[in-house]
Amino acid sequence: MRASSVTASDAPVESGSPWRSWRLVAALGLWAGGWGALMLGSGRLDLANQALILLACGALAAVWLPVGLSIALGGLGTLLFNWVFVPPRGTFQVDGAQNLGLLLGMLLIHTEVALLLGAQRREAARARRHAREAEALRRWSERLREGGEPLSLLPELAEQLRLASGAAVALRAWPGAPRDRLAEVAEGGWISTGTPADDEARAALNHVLVAGQPMGPGTGYHEGLGFWVLPLRGTRQAWGAAALQGDAVQANAQALRLHLQALCDLWGAARQRAQAAADEQAARLREQAQGLRNALLAAVSHDHRTPLATILAAASSLEAQGERMAPAQRQRLARTIIEETEQLRRLTDNTLQLARLEVPGLQLKLDWESPEEVVGAALHRLRRRLPDARVSGRAEPDLPLLHCDALLLAQLLDNLLDNALRHSPPEALIEVLARRQDGQIVLAVRDRGPGVPAAWRDKVFEPFQRGPAEGAPQGQRAGAGLGLAVCRAIARAHGGEMRVRPRAHGGSAFECWLPVQPQPAGPEPVATNESGGPA
Repeated sequence: MRASSVTASDAPVESGSPWRSWRLVAALGLWAGGWGALMLGSGRLDLANQALILLACGALAAVWLPVGLSIALGGLGTLLFNWVFVPPRGTFQVDGAQNLGLLLGMLLIHTEVALLLGAQRREAARARRHAREAEALRRWSERLREGGEPLSLLPELAEQLRLASGAAVALRAWPGAPRDRLAEVAEGGWISTGTPADDEARAALNHVLVAGQPMGPGTGYHEGLGFWVLPLRGTRQAWGAAALQGDAVQANAQALRLHLQALCDLWGAARQRAQAAADEQAARLREQAQGLRNALLAAVSHDHRTPLATILAAASSLEAQGERMAPAQRQRLARTIIEETEQLRRLTDNTLQLARLEVPGLQLKLDWESPEEVVGAALHRLRRRLPDARVSGRAEPDLPLLHCDALLLAQLLDNLLDNALRHSPPEALIEVLARRQDGQIVLAVRDRGPGVPAAWRDKVFEPFQRGPAEGAPQGQRAGAGLGLAVCRAIARAHGGEMRVRPRAHGGSAFECWLPVQPQPAGPEPVATNESGGPA
């Protein structure tokens, strides 16, 4: 919780503050001073000037006094003025209409000044309260905009309501969009801050969670309650409810209730926006998943057709004419079946792997692997599959270990090697490298193919993008456009990225950049005795 989001200025002013006591003392001092001046000027000033002195003191004192006390002091001062200064002195009788008019005028002016100043103070207090409430709403709105998930700000909302009202606050909110409010309330499917004061407040909170309607004094609904229950309203529904119980509720301060409702509604609107953003993200993910499934189905129906047709033709020829064929011809057809079956296997593996890697929340089987061993294993698999392939491998010494899924990294390097073999001349050498650069581990496969145009260097890693047709070796079958996409998905699943850059003398370098994780602790040194054995 940010302490700066709420300040003491939001709290209502206490009625018994020391400042009010000092103002009362100052006002009474003014009255006393005025009477002192009258007594000193007695006999030297006429009656009208003495009345003006008393009126001036009363008007100044009225600035600090409550309206009722100011009027009472004005009336009492007028009576004393009559007793002390108006003939006949020492009585409350009034000699002459002129003196009676003077006394009535004094009483009227005292009353009018007290009423006017009282009205002005009320307007000033209302303006200050509006300014405090507007400032509190502005800061709360900014906090909601910057604070991320509104549910995490629920305790701050309770604190805002408590500071604004001085009331005990209990909050309940829906963690997600409720489908059956009655059933979910019965099951306690809400999150809460604070505890309701009693069973009545608890039942009222549950009712507002379901109905979304405010309850309590001034709301027009269950006016007899001794507390307020305010809904946390969004644009379409209530996302929670707040119960407030305290002196402000008993005073039925409707302006305060409206301010508290505005604080609650700001939170509800933020919660509505967060839910809308989450729904939009979920819909986007569902749309992407559906698009991926459609693309995978299209790829399976299209790219599996050619190798299946080749396998069927070779197998049919062997079945129908195998006995009449030369051994070399039968071997060639068998080799074709093996190669096309291998092509189908890789295509199926890539298709399934891409679908698996696109699933949110994928858990990798991570372990510590040596980059040298990863590169060596990839070269071993390729040479066992294609003994005539021209490929070499190299790894910098003392590379840190990789925290990775070994099977996924093996598939990444196999795909890169297949891509390099497909686009390189048969006599060209393909290199597999492991090095450290810019604080990351780089696994690279370099070829001498036609290269990748600048406009395609990001698109080649998208699913089903086969790259530009020009420059491809004659007679080479185009890939399905899945291998590099799987490479990028594997790299990103490890927190890395795939890049492709041109080589100086032709060809491309496909690089997998992987972050270096904190290395595991090495084995504890074993203590030895003098003969070199374990101690």
